[in-house]
Amino acid sequence: MLVSRVRPGGRGGFTIIELMIVVALIGVLSAIAVPMFIRYQLKSRSAEGKINLAAIRTCQEAYFAEFKTYVAAVPEPPVVPGNARSAFDSITTDFASLGFAPEGSVYFSYGVALTADGAGYTADAAADIDMDGIVQFWGYANPDNGGAFAAGQVGCNVAALTPLTVGPCDPAFGRSVF
Repeated sequence: MLVSRVRPGGRGGFTIIELMIVVALIGVLSAIAVPMFIRYQLKSRSAEGKINLAAIRTCQEAYFAEFKTYVAAVPEPPVVPGNARSAFDSITTDFASLGFAPEGSVYFSYGVALTADGAGYTADAAADIDMDGIVQFWGYANPDNGGAFAAGQVGCNVAALTPLTVGPCDPAFGRSVF
């Protein structure tokens, strides 16, 4: 605890050394807290892709239950967003017929590709939310009756996916995102 010294003449205050120690402590705490805060922000933004892929899967299965077919969708937004949110057109794209509409704008670009016989699909998502030039890919692969997979629309390596599970499309990217 810092203690104020009373000097002759009745004036109290802190010494310059005491003030420098406080400033140094604040600097050390900031050096630890700011990178951790940024890391948590990136993790929460990355979770958007996984959550929306699960929602696309649910929409696909509901559509299939009614119409006995899956829906392909070209990537939306068409360009992989950076670290700022991009508008998602859920009205005039293929996602409208699927019934998928994320709330608000998105950090990821989403696409759905069908297998050759239309009995399976791959939904994938891509983003570069930390703007390091390395795009992260997430996907969900539902194989057709013969076990074949569709290639991802936005660049997902389907060979790296566990079937019927939302996960990273790059085994090296896998467990720890940030």
